[in-house]
Amino acid sequence: MKKFLNILLILVMLVSLAACGGKKEEEKTVIHIGTNAEFPPFEYLEDGKITGFDMDLIKEIAKESQLEIKIEDMSFDGLLPALQSKKVDVVIAGMTANEERKKAVNFTSPYYTASQVIVVKEGDSSINSFDDLKGKKVGVMLGFTGDLVVSEIEGVNIERYNAAYAGIMSLQSGKVDAVVLDSEPAKNYVEKNEGLAIAKADAAEEEYAIAVRKEDKELLLKLENGLKTVKDNGTYEELLKKYF
Repeated sequence: MKKFLNILLILVMLVSLAACGGKKEEEKTVIHIGTNAEFPPFEYLEDGKITGFDMDLIKEIAKESQLEIKIEDMSFDGLLPALQSKKVDVVIAGMTANEERKKAVNFTSPYYTASQVIVVKEGDSSINSFDDLKGKKVGVMLGFTGDLVVSEIEGVNIERYNAAYAGIMSLQSGKVDAVVLDSEPAKNYVEKNEGLAIAKADAAEEEYAIAVRKEDKELLLKLENGLKTVKDNGTYEELLKKYF
């Protein structure tokens, strides 16, 4: 009888341990990453999958920080509302850490310095500075830094688009005179579309960073540490070479 009770006790313990293990697995937190996959080479769709510099970067940061992530694609102007309403936990989307956004969310240290440039039709010499956009019809991406920059210039007729390629198509068809974009996506579109060029204008610089909610200080620290490790171990440089 004693031997039977001992065996029974062991079985009960094994079942309890298995249940605890299962519960622990179920409770593993998934960090939801919000992005806008219309911003090559930072984030874009390839064969139906979200890829790009930002996507590879956040995966490496997650690996170093031991975070399980799930990436979700949505409109750029919906990213911060989604973050604040807890539909996503992190935003990485070539997002500039400007003062206005810092009032609503926290940002990591910058991971990339970019600049705003003006895309025009090849041969157009009428635009040599951002001031030359006055009186012009200019395409920008809704909520992007280019939108903010051009909005501060008086006398510009602004056309806002949800995707960069829509602005580029409007430029090609003559519906707008210029499109203001971040430098790397602009280079990408100019290389792939004949008849376009980047105007020789002084560029407005900006810094991209990863956004989290104000209260998520522990998550912010994990992302900061992961970003530092990725930069220190050479992975960041490898990603730069891969995409730029």
